[in-house]
Amino acid sequence: MRIGVIIPALDEEAALPGTLRELAGQPIEQVIVVDNGSTDRTSEVARAFGAEVIREPRRGYGQACLAGIAALAPQIDVVVFVAADGSDDPAALPRLVAPIACDEADLVLGSRVLGHAEPGALTPSQRLGNALATTLLRWIYALRYTDLGPFRAIRRTALDRLAMQDTGFGWTIEMQIKAARGNLRVAEVPVPCRCRRAGQSKISGTVSGTARAGAKILWTVLRYRLRN
Repeated sequence: MRIGVIIPALDEEAALPGTLRELAGQPIEQVIVVDNGSTDRTSEVARAFGAEVIREPRRGYGQACLAGIAALAPQIDVVVFVAADGSDDPAALPRLVAPIACDEADLVLGSRVLGHAEPGALTPSQRLGNALATTLLRWIYALRYTDLGPFRAIRRTALDRLAMQDTGFGWTIEMQIKAARGNLRVAEVPVPCRCRRAGQSKISGTVSGTARAGAKILWTVLRYRLRN
């Protein structure tokens, strides 16, 4: 399999070097850093470590992911999404893609709930919001996910079928709802969750960011339900 990695990044010049160093030891064909309107040296740092840089000035996690997808090389078979801040452990990447390599899954979710989280890596509001969202997915859609974490791998052909649209914080849950509706084979594997290695969080580190993310996730759950 030829693996492409997409790293959405906003003002991550401090944390990005560690993430890219760790990824360098993995069998990856293409590494794309999507600079989502940074005001620091995120792009310069990414290029210095050999990553391909895509600039996407329109803010939003989903918007950055969509820009990264558009830049994937044609030969990429599997797409892995990784956080720029070092909270995802690249050493777990082989475990994440293994079910796809064995043709047992089309989408593999890295579950921080099933894995080990460093003390302080997940804030109480993150744990509460995650539990609420996964409970709603179970009640409304009968989907049994344990996490909405960003560390995930998906077969390229399956990703194309999903026709992802969300430009914000609803990206991950949109993917999980669409995957179930599209009868994709979905697996969860335990992955470590680490504290941010450097810099400052724009979501979980602020009350307003956590509130915005939580509201968008819940609205996405209900919106797809109302469409039915």
